[in-house]
Amino acid sequence: MGPTRTVLVGYGVGGSAFHAPVVEAVDGLELVAVVTGNPDRQADARKRHPGADVIGTTDEMFARAGDFDLVVITVPNRFHVPLATRALEAGLHVVVDKPFAGTAAQGRALAATAARHERLLGVYQNRRFDGDFKTVRRLVGDGRLGDVYRFESRFERWRPDVRTEGWKEQADPEALGGILYDLGTHLIDQAVALFGRPTHVYAELDTRRAGALVDDDSFVALTHASGVRSHLWMSATAADLGPRFRVLGSKASYVKFGMDPQEELLRAGADVGTPGWGTEGPDAWGVLGTPGAVEPVETEPGAYQDYYAAIERAVRGAGEPPVRIEEAVTVLETIEAARRSSADGVTVAL
Repeated sequence: MGPTRTVLVGYGVGGSAFHAPVVEAVDGLELVAVVTGNPDRQADARKRHPGADVIGTTDEMFARAGDFDLVVITVPNRFHVPLATRALEAGLHVVVDKPFAGTAAQGRALAATAARHERLLGVYQNRRFDGDFKTVRRLVGDGRLGDVYRFESRFERWRPDVRTEGWKEQADPEALGGILYDLGTHLIDQAVALFGRPTHVYAELDTRRAGALVDDDSFVALTHASGVRSHLWMSATAADLGPRFRVLGSKASYVKFGMDPQEELLRAGADVGTPGWGTEGPDAWGVLGTPGAVEPVETEPGAYQDYYAAIERAVRGAGEPPVRIEEAVTVLETIEAARRSSADGVTVAL
């Protein structure tokens, strides 16, 4: 079996930084085409990926569907479901950027389409491969925290000026804009991956910045069946940045500041998977312990390439997808519950 012929649909920041270089770093995947109608992005794609065809429209791509095995969809959220549906019906495996659909019903329908055509449907939750999250997952799994009581997780930024030209700032519900659908999708996914489907959801979705049309400062609280409570903050208006993770257990806590370095490396054009990729120095490590008795914990290396390595194995039938579709649907159910909770001022049972 030859390499999995991969076509990337979309070449904005997501496609150019978070997908194309990661795909190219994985043995068994071959980036054979990029789809973008933007002339500047076309030129950049030709320069950075000389072995890949540059295709102007998705219609042209689907006319050549037999040339590809896997489609990666990283375009504005409103186009995820129609493009993924069309790709699956064309007999192609699919990876869709998060959120892979706007509603849980759409997500289930897309999963049913994938099953009917016996094709892989992958959801790109690369933040499961952040080094700090990998470290949290290990500490939870090996019992060093004891029974986890509370999981606090934050994606906070200081961006007081609204970027009105961006689709993520659009008020149109079909755009699926706002920080809950953006950063919140990652935070909820990580909580679900650690502690399972929530039983109850409470949320405060606020629009703080002058001129903003969608939520930009939000909080979501989840109760899991085990009794763990996940408190998740996402904000573009944080003038002070809280800890990335604060996990409280019966034996110890783990507290970690700062962001995984992979995003910055990708935006700078660094080569994925080179020696030292995704590692942090001791000054960035989190600490484990109790008041007055803490020790640094080395952060595991981040590895976004492991997501696509798992996709490559799944396409070959040699492994499971890195994100179960049931978990991805749970994330959408949680987002819908969070929106109802905030609108009605109530806790919503799932």
